[in-house]
Amino acid sequence: MNRYLVQLSDPHIKAPGLLAYGRVDTAAYLARAVAAVNALPQPADAVVVTGDLTDFGRADEYAHLRMLLDGLRCPVYLMPGNHDDRAGLRAGFADHAYLQGACDLVQYAVDLGGLRLIAADTVVPGASHGSLLPDRIADLDRMLGEKPNLPSIVAMHHPPFRTLIGHMDEIGLCTGAEDLAAVIGRHPRVERVICGHLHRSIQVRWAGTIAMCAPSTAHQVALDLSINAPSAFVLEPPGFLVHAWDESGAVVTHLKPVGDFAGPFPFHQDGALID
Repeated sequence: MNRYLVQLSDPHIKAPGLLAYGRVDTAAYLARAVAAVNALPQPADAVVVTGDLTDFGRADEYAHLRMLLDGLRCPVYLMPGNHDDRAGLRAGFADHAYLQGACDLVQYAVDLGGLRLIAADTVVPGASHGSLLPDRIADLDRMLGEKPNLPSIVAMHHPPFRTLIGHMDEIGLCTGAEDLAAVIGRHPRVERVICGHLHRSIQVRWAGTIAMCAPSTAHQVALDLSINAPSAFVLEPPGFLVHAWDESGAVVTHLKPVGDFAGPFPFHQDGALID
């Protein structure tokens, strides 16, 4: 039987009635993404949201986020991004036991049925860039070693690889990427390293596996691969990723745009290809 993990990312939810950057109704976008997840032909087994859950980490933003995510029909796993506040996240989702560890970091592992989701905390409080210090990497190594034969997906907010979008690479994972790569390389059952932060769908072969970023459920970072590219966003179609796996543990990832699109239409009629 196939299983499905949906990855939402970077919703940047604000208090009700407010727009991100004075322009983007991020709550309306997330509501449409939730509806699209619920409308998938194969129901999701779980949803993970890879950071920047809110825009400023405020209590009213987490309350608004909670109201929007309550519409999902499957378990939801959250992790912070650089726009978030760990204490605010824990307070807003106090019943999410995986968030409530004794450590300040939000790092956890959950079994999804034939696959393990492991969250790594890359947040540097008050900064836009990310970091994985040795203690965080050691904790990740420990979690991967607990069930080394079980396929796993490692989720983190900041990508550990260069994307060639200059202004975003400057605030990527600035510390620990090489040490993380060494750990991932020692665990061959890591099927994906999934990230947010970039507001684009990006894939790369990295540390013996596939590392990738999900698009935002709202606005996207402008695609400009110049090292001097201006920091700017565009209102390209939002989307999310669907990570699917079967009994073998092999993971296949699909990009699902969110919007009103015509179709589906048949390719064939009366057993023949429509001319």
